Amino acid sequence: MALFSVRKARECWRFIRALHKGPAATLAPQKKSGERVFSGIQPTGILHLGNYLGAIESWVNLQEEYDTVIYSIVDLHSITVPQDPTVLQQSILDMTAVLLACGINPEKSILFQQSKVSEHAQLSWILTCMVRLPRLQHLHQWKAKAAKQKHDGTVGLLTYPVLQAADILCYKSTHVPVGEDQVQHMELVQDLARSFNQKYGEFFPLPKSILTSMKKVKSLRDPSAKMSKSDPDKLATVRITDSPEEIVQKFRKAVTDFTSEVTYEPDTRAGVSNMVAIHAAVSGLSVEEVVRSSAGMDTARYKLLVADAVIEKFAPIRKEIEKLKMDKDHLRKVLLVGSAKAKELASPVLEEVKKLVGIL
Repeated sequence: MALFSVRKARECWRFIRALHKGPAATLAPQKKSGERVFSGIQPTGILHLGNYLGAIESWVNLQEEYDTVIYSIVDLHSITVPQDPTVLQQSILDMTAVLLACGINPEKSILFQQSKVSEHAQLSWILTCMVRLPRLQHLHQWKAKAAKQKHDGTVGLLTYPVLQAADILCYKSTHVPVGEDQVQHMELVQDLARSFNQKYGEFFPLPKSILTSMKKVKSLRDPSAKMSKSDPDKLATVRITDSPEEIVQKFRKAVTDFTSEVTYEPDTRAGVSNMVAIHAAVSGLSVEEVVRSSAGMDTARYKLLVADAVIEKFAPIRKEIEKLKMDKDHLRKVLLVGSAKAKELASPVLEEVKKLVGIL
């Protein structure tokens, strides 16, 4: 009986979503010329629901809005902590497959491997020589990571925000899609660009942040914390490659509260509100529409409905990932071509920087 109810609810949701989407637009939107978008993602770990809704979905959309969109698999950032070389090599290819499956199109954007473009590291050193040590030590993420690792934190972990700045400025990027936890690092990028311009003349644009509309997706087991790749509780994180059975199990075990009604009250009902936010994001509906259409449904049944919506969203992506992983040569070619395109853009920028600094 419960399964029948969920199926009926699923049919209703599909009908509502179809109505919500409306007729397809006939004219393609005008792209923003003269502006460059840059963003990067580490290859380690499997992408999860929070990564997809908070970043990757936005990346896909930005391909239609800007003329030049550059996405990097930032493998140099990943080695700030110890990595198994064989696993890292495979992770780079796996991340390439995931991004392609999610909708990153090499014909609409540049997708490349960071370490293949040496200009990143060279510009990073020049910028490192311009930043004061206390500036890096005061960054929130350094404090948090250093506290966890105590005396094991590396210099790379301290200075990686400068490499992050070089990643962005290497292309004279004008816009950077970021999450809330990266705002402080973007301030450092802007400060470094401003300092360089004051010393050597106007050269770098001050890149602007593009904040994603989707707030952080919370852990299914602890709605006070964000969903994380490294969460030790396997039920807390929904990975993009999870099977339908795994997704159902995780949502069934998701923490809500003792009130059965479906409402959106993040301050007082964090668990249920997380379910609503996820449902709205994967279905393309507003939070208000989700809550209104879930009237009369208890949270136990509602969690299964949200699970079903996530399964439906990830099914074609998961299938495409499996297909792409079978063709490693294709993945390597995508990265090779993308790295060549990225180098064409980065090389003249670095050459000009060297002239200005006096090392060419």
